[in-house]
Amino acid sequence: MTKPGASHGPASGGPSSEVPRQYVNFAFYRLDAAWRRLPHHEREVGKKDFKAVVEEFASQVIILPYSLVGIRADADLMLWRISTDLDLFQRMTTKLLMTGLGAYLTPAYSYLAMTKRSTYVDKLDPDHPAERTRIVPGKSKYLFVYPFVKTRDWYRMTQAARQGMMDEHIAVGTKYRSVRLNTTYSFGLDDQEFVVAFETDTPGDFLDLVMELRGTEASRYTLRDTPTFTCLARSLDEALDSLG
Repeated sequence: MTKPGASHGPASGGPSSEVPRQYVNFAFYRLDAAWRRLPHHEREVGKKDFKAVVEEFASQVIILPYSLVGIRADADLMLWRISTDLDLFQRMTTKLLMTGLGAYLTPAYSYLAMTKRSTYVDKLDPDHPAERTRIVPGKSKYLFVYPFVKTRDWYRMTQAARQGMMDEHIAVGTKYRSVRLNTTYSFGLDDQEFVVAFETDTPGDFLDLVMELRGTEASRYTLRDTPTFTCLARSLDEALDSLG
């Protein structure tokens, strides 16, 4: 699976200190079925304590909750977290797992990445900045997330050759304006090279986009783009209540 207008190669130049780059984490949790057999009061206290921890860190971390109940068999809850301080992710997770609800949550997947300047020029959309060191999550109902790895042959090509293929890739993406892309980079930080997150209110548009991207030249250089997660945006209360 590939993506429109995203970077599949390291940016040129050294690090920039102009704008603080963000750390991005997609934390997926699976709920132990034993949770649903607890007394109602105990579950309510557990959810309350879990919510209190999220609210404690909300002033320092952008936190967006999503539910996967009924969508994935191996994950029920996802927290999309964005911060300029990596340590906050660990401190927050430690406190979450110490709550009554956290005792019944198992981290199923956790993807770590950072924002970074795009190395490809979007010639079709000059208003779209190449400098993507800040993520501003939208208000879309659905989020599609997956880790992404390119083949080594992709990186052996010249920048011009890769840009040519990305021009085609970007052209496809511009046809689906209802789908918003967030690309983050994991080189050396995690197993994947990128984590991509598509926001949309129309899942059918995302499906059509992915199908069309399969036919692009750049798609030949995709090594891995699974697992893929369909996440439903919910308030924290709604996401926790969906757990049972």
